[in-house]
Parts: sequence; C-alpha cells; structure tokens
Amino acid sequence: MKTTSASLAVLSALASTDLHAARPNDASVSLGAVYVTPEKRNVLGTERILTSVDVMGSERIEQQNVSNSWELLGQMPGIQLTETRMGAESGKATLRAFNGEGYINGIKMLIDGIPSNVNSGNQRFIDMLFPLDIDYIEVVRGTNDPRYGLHNIGGNINFATRQGGNYTDGRVTYGSFDTREVQLALGREEGNFAQNYILAKQDSEGFRDHSRSNKYSLGGKWFLSDDTQAFRLGLVARLYHHQAEEPGFLTASQLAASRTQSPEKNGNDDSDRDMKHLSLHADVRLADTLELSNKLYYNSYDDDRRVTFSDYQPGNAPRQRRLWNERQTGVLSNLTWRANDLLTLDGGINHEQQNNEYQRYRFNHGVPTNFDATPARVQNDERYTLYNSGAYVQAIIQASEKLQIIPAYRVDRFSGNSEMPGGVKAELQDYGWIRQPKLSVVYSLSEDINLYANWGRTFQILTGSTNPAYLTAGQPRYSPSINTGKEIGIKFKPFADSEARIAVWQQDATDEVANMPATGTNVGLGETRRRGVDLQINASLTDRWSVWASHSYQEAKVISAYSGGESLAGKEVFSTPRYISNLGTDYQFDHAWRIGLQARTQGDYYIDEHNAQGKYGGFAVLDASIHYQLDDSTSLDLQLKNLTDREYEYVWFDNFFWGGDDQAMFSPAPGRSAYLSMNIKL
Repeated sequence: MKTTSASLAVLSALASTDLHAARPNDASVSLGAVYVTPEKRNVLGTERILTSVDVMGSERIEQQNVSNSWELLGQMPGIQLTETRMGAESGKATLRAFNGEGYINGIKMLIDGIPSNVNSGNQRFIDMLFPLDIDYIEVVRGTNDPRYGLHNIGGNINFATRQGGNYTDGRVTYGSFDTREVQLALGREEGNFAQNYILAKQDSEGFRDHSRSNKYSLGGKWFLSDDTQAFRLGLVARLYHHQAEEPGFLTASQLAASRTQSPEKNGNDDSDRDMKHLSLHADVRLADTLELSNKLYYNSYDDDRRVTFSDYQPGNAPRQRRLWNERQTGVLSNLTWRANDLLTLDGGINHEQQNNEYQRYRFNHGVPTNFDATPARVQNDERYTLYNSGAYVQAIIQASEKLQIIPAYRVDRFSGNSEMPGGVKAELQDYGWIRQPKLSVVYSLSEDINLYANWGRTFQILTGSTNPAYLTAGQPRYSPSINTGKEIGIKFKPFADSEARIAVWQQDATDEVANMPATGTNVGLGETRRRGVDLQINASLTDRWSVWASHSYQEAKVISAYSGGESLAGKEVFSTPRYISNLGTDYQFDHAWRIGLQARTQGDYYIDEHNAQGKYGGFAVLDASIHYQLDDSTSLDLQLKNLTDREYEYVWFDNFFWGGDDQAMFSPAPGRSAYLSMNIKL
C-alpha cells in the first residue's frame, strides 16, 4: 500500500493539481491510494475546506469480505462498530463518541454526496452498496462542515462509487457459514458518454441458528458530458432487496449455554427489506471561475420486520411486527466562485421532503409467535411528513502562503405533520431557523507540518412519528440540541512516505435526547460533553511493507440531567466505549504474494443511563489475509477473520420489554471464519 495525501480523494475544480503532490494547508489523511478522473470532480474538494478528514481508497475496499458495507469502516481510525446482527438490522458505524444504539444517530451518511439516512438517522441505505462498486470512503469528523444539516451532528461519511472508466471486474466468494457471494462491476467510457453497472448477490446460512440471509443489489450510472467538460449530466439508479431471519437476543444464561443457538421464541422472526434510489446529477461550468452543481434525488425504504424480544408474557409487549415505508425526495444545489488566488466563495441550498408511514403491531404470547394471527393491539399506525430546507455559505481565504481561514454559516428549518390512530393530528415542533456558525484555520509550519483548529455548531432535532417530535396540545416542547465542537490538531510527516495526525477535540450539547422512534421511548440526557484524543499514523516503511495504526481515546458524559428523579450528572452516555484502536500491516513478498494483518480493539461501555448495570462490549480481534496473483487478470484472496477465535458480543440493556425483570441482552459475534475469493479484472 502506498500512502498518499488525501488530496487524491477528490479532484478539486479550483485548479489543476498533481494528484501525487501534497498540498499546503491540507490537514487530511488517507489510507490507501485513491485515483480519480476529471469527470468525477467536486466543485470544491473536501480536503480544501475541512480539517479532520480521513479517506480510504479502493485498494483497501474492493478485496474485503464483509456482510454489509458499513463494516468496511472498521479499518478507519476512531470508528465504533455496533454489530447487532439481527437480520437486516445488522449494525452501524459511528464516531466522535456517538453510539450506535439507534437513540442518538449523530452521523450523516451520504452516497455520492446524496443524503442516505432514513428518517430516524439510521444508516440502512448504505447496505445497497457492495465493495466492487465503491471508489473511496471519506470520513469528516467534527462540527465544522457546513454542507449538511440534518443528522450531521458529530460528522459525516460519504461513500463515493465508481463513475467512468473502462473495466470488467468480478469477484466470487465462498466461506464460513455457507457464505456465497458474487459481484460483477462493469464500466464503459467512450467519447463523452460513460456507463457503470454493478450486480451483486450474497447468501449465507449465518453464524447462529435461524440466521439465514439472502440479498442482492443492482445499480446503473449513465453520464454524458460535452467536449470541454463544461457540462455533465448523469442518471444513477439502484435497487436492493434483502430477506433475513433474526436469531434473537440471548440472556446471559442462554449465552453461557450456547453462543450459536436461536431461542424457540424467535422461530418466526425475520426481515423483508426493499430499497430504491434514483438521482439526476447536473454540473455546469458557468465561467472559468464559476461552477454550479445540482443533484435531484429520490430514496425509498420499505421494511417488514417481525421481532420478539423476550419471554415475558403479560401485556404481550415483546412480540411485534414493524412496518416502515419511507419516501425521500430532495434537491441539493451548490455554487462555487473562485474570485482570485486568495478568495473562494462557496454556497449551497438543499430541500428534502419525506413522506413516511410506520405501523407497529403487538401479538399475544406464543412460542414461536404466530405473526399471521390477528394482532392483540395496534401500537403505532402513523403517517407523517418531514420537510427540511437549508442553506450555507463559506469563504476559503488564503490569508498568506501559510495561513488558510475558512469561516462558514449554515441555517436549517423544519416542518411537518403526523396523523395518528383515531384521526389525531400533530405538528412537528417549530424550531425556527437553526443557526450554525463555523470556523476552520490551517497554518503550514513547513511543507510537512500543518497545524489546524476548528470550531463549529451542529444540531439534533427529534425524529419519529409521535411525541416528542410531533406534538398535540399540552405536550411539552423541546428546543433543538445545539452541539458546539472545537478541535486542535497537527498533521505531519514523521519520516519519508508517512503521514501522522494528533488531534484533541471536545463537543458540548444542550438538551440532548436519546430518542428511539421504533419503540416510542426516550431519555432526556440534557447537557452532555464528549471529548477525546485521536492519534494515527500511516507509513510505507519500504516499497513492499506498509503499516498503519490509530488510537482514539474518548468519553461522553452527562453534565446536567435527571432520569427517574435521579441526577445523571457525571454519568457516562451509555454504549460509548472509552477507546477504539486499529493496527495493521501489509507486506508484498513479490509480484504475486501479499500478506496482511489487522487488529482492532474497542473498550467496554456502560449499557444504561445510570451506569448501574456494569460494563460490556469490549473486544480485541485479529484478522489476516493472503493475496495471490495468478496472472495479470486473475487473483485469489484468503481471508481469516477473528483469527484467535475471540468470544465477544454486542450488549444492550432491556429495560422495557421484560416487565420489571430488566436485564442485559446479548448478540454474540462469529468465531473464527474463513473466506476464499477469486478476483477477475478484464
């Protein structure tokens, strides 16, 4: 692996730049090389306007075996993986001490710059992607990115897919748990027309009993440009279907008896999920110094989940069928003006309209539950809308050869209504215009040392279909939770062919609420403080040997709040580990053989807001890979996951399904597993 500047990640339209040259005032870091073409330009490269940025290139992506694409982020610094492993509800990736429980969805997800969170903030649209279709992944940490509003609390993650080029890439995999996967990626570019296709299918019996999974994804991209590349028009379409059984969460005694079992009560639990995406892209160079970029998109999400949480009988609370139907239509428009070498102005507007439905049915006790029977009661039956309008402006000021200053300002406004059973209507809370000032500064001490600092505000609003997001008369209102973040750091080269970063950050929130729309539960966390230190280094020690390492220490604590009459001040925000670490190496023995090792660790975390139920969830996992190049077009990959057969689990605290007998619930991770893949590149 050749470590390069993150300026390889996106080709800035500000200037023609040597892709292999480091740029002054660049505080971003990359893992693996990223190669792009002029057709994939951004109106403004992310590395030019933001400071705490990491990019992972295709060479670290395309040969990975993962059940879901969010797992790819486990290779990157400071990323917490919450691996629930419940059918289509497989898990998610988070950062900056925001957990993945579904209560506080603090990370904006994007695919090719298009918003890709569902209404609650969960990351389900990312499942549509398979590794062969991903060009690079870009992670922006902190509160200083003005481009996005909703869900962009602790940062954002953009999955950039392949566009343009000429290639025929295939990958066939067979591995543990009778896992079978086929990916076929095709790119054709001739003259001013480029087309790209992806076909992928994955089937697996799963690590546990009753955990069969079958899914497929289809995608196409068509882009047309003029001879001067001043105009580019594109259409992108994706289709995804996933059927999966859910093995159910285990109690501590069940886990001790068997890690692979699925309790009898979960015998009919499963998920049936469909997602679609359609977008129109139009980029226009209005003048030599003026670029306009537009995206019009449509996302749909349909999910039928049948889930059983516990054996508790009275009240039939645990046995549920949840139906989600979401439709998102939106537009993003961005204008960049390069006034001169010292000043660039960038601004944009966005509008998104969501039309959503949520039904939740409760069933009587049975082993296993008969979900085809008449439900005992209807818990939720809502139809609700969410409208978001936002705008931002920022200036990139090259104050001197060494100093770059980037002030920015963003505003967002929301509206919507909900119709509940019995004809009850409720309006989304009126938050007014939510104002978010931001500031970033980068100072180049030398060609190899950049100091940076940023400050900014983001926000959390409540989502879902009922109170506390949508209010009827007499219900208490919530103000938006305003997050104020600050960070200082240094990016430097300790030696040739290396990149390193040290950063210290803090993020304070007002009126934070841990809100779970799927269950209608919430915990008012009030004032919170997240802070941490990020350390990372990537290095090519020789032409054949590369290493990378990162360690993120973090904490998330409540400053002022009460729950059940008890103060939460000083308590840690639940499900937030204190540290996340990565260590990896690749060694190329010769032109044919390459071996890789990666270790990742995560600390324990409290599972309840009172920090009274103990700590769980820590792990240390070692993965290995062997790559053999048969000839110019064919190669083999052997990947061994959890090489030491470490036992670890995702853990959460069930304090609302057991009727007073609250307890920790476990989803065990797979043990040692192996996967063999054949890659063909024509």
